[in-house]
Amino acid sequence: MRTKEQYIERLRKMRRNLYHDGDKIDRDDEIQAPVLNVMGITFDAVNDPDLKDLCTATSHLTGETINRFCHVHQSTDDLHKKQDMTRALCRKAGMCIQRCMGTDALNAVNAASFEADKVNPGNTSYHQNFLKWLERFQKEDLVGSCAQTDMKGERLKRPIQQTDPDMYVHVVEKKSDGIVVRGCKLHISEASISDEILVVPTRALGPDEKDYAVAFAVPSDYEGVKQVVSIHSQYKRKHIKRGVDIGYSDSYIIFEDCFVPWERVFLCGENDHGGMCALLFALFHRHSYSGCKPAIGDVFLGLAALAAEYNGIEKTPHVKEMMAEIIKVSELGYAAGYTASSMGKPEVIIPGLGSCPYGPGSYIPNSIYCNVGRCLTGEAVFHEQELICRIAGGIPSTFPYEGDLIHPDLKEVLAKYLNRNPKVPVEDQIKFWMTLGDYTIGSMAGVMNYGNYHGGGSPIMEQIAITSQYDIKARKKLIKYLAGMSGGDSKAIMGK
Repeated sequence: MRTKEQYIERLRKMRRNLYHDGDKIDRDDEIQAPVLNVMGITFDAVNDPDLKDLCTATSHLTGETINRFCHVHQSTDDLHKKQDMTRALCRKAGMCIQRCMGTDALNAVNAASFEADKVNPGNTSYHQNFLKWLERFQKEDLVGSCAQTDMKGERLKRPIQQTDPDMYVHVVEKKSDGIVVRGCKLHISEASISDEILVVPTRALGPDEKDYAVAFAVPSDYEGVKQVVSIHSQYKRKHIKRGVDIGYSDSYIIFEDCFVPWERVFLCGENDHGGMCALLFALFHRHSYSGCKPAIGDVFLGLAALAAEYNGIEKTPHVKEMMAEIIKVSELGYAAGYTASSMGKPEVIIPGLGSCPYGPGSYIPNSIYCNVGRCLTGEAVFHEQELICRIAGGIPSTFPYEGDLIHPDLKEVLAKYLNRNPKVPVEDQIKFWMTLGDYTIGSMAGVMNYGNYHGGGSPIMEQIAITSQYDIKARKKLIKYLAGMSGGDSKAIMGK
């Protein structure tokens, strides 16, 4: 397993294909330092005695100890540990830990590539391609990003109906030694600091959309790939330092007639399994949110609790009620994810068919509970911000600038008037209010809110998954049984 320093050293050697605000930048550019700080936590954690058990796993391919972010889940215990690892590391960073996208993608591709080979007996080797790629990925402890969301163009039209076919990434040519792809993926988290980009479909696909049913992996500096990068960091402080400087990045990844050799292709034309691959990535990623979002809830609860304490209102009933709301959402989201882990199987829920075996035996979390937890926590994002706003009052929005706080003419008088709680050192109060501003009104805060709300799928997507996969018919039969109607079924009390 690599160290943070070895990880960054590898990034330094990569081709310059990152564009940011009109310039080309290196991957270790100073502007990306806070982003690298966060990703570095995933490397440091494997040597932390308190985190090592959560953050390492045994490879099912080699039997070697690997970083859990490179692991394919082999049991319910693996799913539990992935969830708890995500929560612990997101607490440590104070935000999204970034590396789960690659983990969730490789688990999706592992299952979909296996099933796709079964419909092409002897004609494709997608799964073997993937396993060979995965063995290197694990051995070199690489960082993967998942490129799923397409530009989508005319939003009410399917991929095949688009005026411009490039609005979805698609195959434009098949050759004896590989394929050529074109299109753009957007909102791709940490692609600018990843070693590899895993590309998967974004939606269910029809028989006439086989060119869009493509999954593959390429290095993130690959020829034919450009990244247009947005970097979201807290503003840099000069005098009053934070405990950790954090940030993250997103990329528009543009594939310009990019050649991908067959050994890096994991799906190509299998539209049913392309759609399933899209569903599985979303499912695994929503499961990651059952660790990530509760961790952000922990951060928000701490902000709310300290704001209440420093304002002297922590004992008031309405403040306790607001903090209870944050706790309820966080822990219900975690509980749903934990249940999804416990009920995990090498199966997927297919509407109309129920749970069906899928993949080579690796474990997939329960879809209903993944979607319920993600939907619940996603819907609460802006309400939690409102609760913090109500408890904090207006002070974050007009807080003095850092330079004024240390100016010799103002330092003492500002300390006097910013002291709201004599029991707390005023220096700590100042640091707290500045940190609260980082998470609520700072340059990164708004972007984080959108990411927390939409990442892994907006709540409407979870609602669609829940209602399409939940056994509503059994509940109808239950009512018919209770009412003595025809069509009732006493077995419905078992949820059947």
